[in-house]
Amino acid sequence: MTFTLPDGLPPGRSEPAGSAGIWVSNELPEDIERLWGLLLEKQEATGLFPLLCWPGSPARSHLAEADAIRLECVLDAGFVAYRRRRLPFWSNPTPEEVPEGVEPWPHDPGPPFESWPGLAPPVAVEADSPSPAQAAGCTVAHLLDTGWHEFKDCRLALVPARRSADLPALLEWSSEAPVPLVSALLRSWEDRFGAQVVSACRNSLRVSVARPPQNLQDAEVLACEHLLSTAQSIVDDPATTFPDYAASLVGRSDWWFWWD
Repeated sequence: MTFTLPDGLPPGRSEPAGSAGIWVSNELPEDIERLWGLLLEKQEATGLFPLLCWPGSPARSHLAEADAIRLECVLDAGFVAYRRRRLPFWSNPTPEEVPEGVEPWPHDPGPPFESWPGLAPPVAVEADSPSPAQAAGCTVAHLLDTGWHEFKDCRLALVPARRSADLPALLEWSSEAPVPLVSALLRSWEDRFGAQVVSACRNSLRVSVARPPQNLQDAEVLACEHLLSTAQSIVDDPATTFPDYAASLVGRSDWWFWWD
C-alpha cells in the first residue's frame, strides 16, 4: 500500500484494489460507531475514507468514465426516455387486475414535469448545519442500530480517494448499477447536499446527507435525479408513488439505493 494507516485499527489486511490498494478489517468491529468517528476526524490527514462494504468486492476503477459524463445532458436524455416509457402507466388510473389476496399497486401519477426540470438547487450551509462528516457518523450509527442484519456480514474498509463520491467508482460493488453515472450523481450530490457514501454492501448503496432539501418543490426535482440512477428502491421496490417518494426526501438525512 502507498498510504499510512491510522493507529487503533482492529485486525485487518491490505487488499489490492484500484491503484493504491485498500485496507479491510477481518470482521466488522464491535465498536464501529466510535471507530468511525475517529477515522473521520483523521480523514483529512490520512486521505482515507471509511466505508462499510462486502468482503472481497471486486475492484475496477470507473473514475475516467465518471469524469467523462456530462451529467445534465445524460439526465435530460434519460428523463425523456423514462417519461416516454412510463407515461402509459401514469396516465391510466385503473389498476391492473391482480390475483385474489394480492394488494394492487397504488396508482402513480409520476413526476409533475413534462420535460427535464434540471438539477435540484443546492442547500446552503447554515450555522447549525452538520458537517458532512458529522452527518455520516450519525447515519452509520442509525443504520447499525436499525438494520444490523443487513450489515452484519460487511467489513470496514479504508479507501484512498479524492472524495467520498468516488468510492463506488473505485470498488465495483454491484454489476447491475450504472457505476459511472451513479458516481457522477454522487459527486453532484456531495457538492449540493453534503452527501457522503457510507456503505456499499452487496447490491445496495447507503448515503448520508448533511443538507437535504427542505421543501417539496426541491424534493420533487431531486426525486427525478434519484429515479434516473436506475435504482429499484426508488418508487418500484417497495411500491411507492412518485409524490410519496418525493415527499419522503424532505429533510431526510440518509438515502438508500438498491439494484437487482
